[in-house]
Amino acid sequence: MYDTVVSYAAYLPVAVGVTVWVARTLSRNGRLFLTDVFAGDEKLADAVNHLLVVGFYLINLGFVVLWMRAGSQVTDVQGIFDFLSIKLGSVLLAIGWIHLGNVYVLNKIRRRGALERRHRPPVAPQGWTQQPTKA
Repeated sequence: MYDTVVSYAAYLPVAVGVTVWVARTLSRNGRLFLTDVFAGDEKLADAVNHLLVVGFYLINLGFVVLWMRAGSQVTDVQGIFDFLSIKLGSVLLAIGWIHLGNVYVLNKIRRRGALERRHRPPVAPQGWTQQPTKA
């Protein structure tokens, strides 16, 4: 029983700490990417960045809490390390997959926007102009 509690006491702060650190890092460094995705609209990029961070926290912290329970009693120090390696490794993989999914979707949006900007004329058509006739 004691070793199980020690496992929980080690797992929870490490998993939450890693989640917070990754969220802050992605938020800080992802701002430039999001600004590019949204064609320089910094207000929109900041809003989406904040929403992504909130979603990241909700998904990852929910996973951390749901995944916390040990499948069986931890009875020794080796069991503590086994528990921590499986649980923390799973949390890190989940964070990585969520990050890759976000980058994939945002990159698709960025490419579509770049393609639309490339096909849009720089000046809107102003009407018909008559070609000069040769005399």
